[in-house]
Amino acid sequence: MTWLLLAGAILSEVTASLSLKAALTHPALYVLVVAGYLASFSLLAVVLRRGMTLGVAYGVWGASGVVLTALLSTLLFAEPLTALMGLGIVLVAAGVMVVELGSQRAHAEEESGAPSSSSASSAPSATAPGPAAALATATSEIPVVDPHQEGPR
Repeated sequence: MTWLLLAGAILSEVTASLSLKAALTHPALYVLVVAGYLASFSLLAVVLRRGMTLGVAYGVWGASGVVLTALLSTLLFAEPLTALMGLGIVLVAAGVMVVELGSQRAHAEEESGAPSSSSASSAPSATAPGPAAALATATSEIPVVDPHQEGPR
């Protein structure tokens, strides 16, 4: 059921985005724009309340919206779709699949009690400096440039 609600959020957002383009010549469609975005955000909130993680829900929602809007704008508004844009769409879809697979793996590890690789790597180590030390080291190597002098100080 949660995935169906997310699909509804995606379709509402795509409808609103496409209506935004069409509303440029038909201003009455701004009503559909507002209704579509309200429905989309409302459904996305319900999906989050039902327990889907934000990274997965927003990733799938955003990426699917981009892909569908790009494809449908080609069909409805005769907008160009180049090979490079097609590659981008494939990469976006692949990225969403990787996020979803990572989420499934994290849930499986939580259920089995095994530590996930992200929690194991984020644990403090006696040999590795903490995040503050790493940030201080990284920022100390950034040259400071005085706009009145040439080159770094």
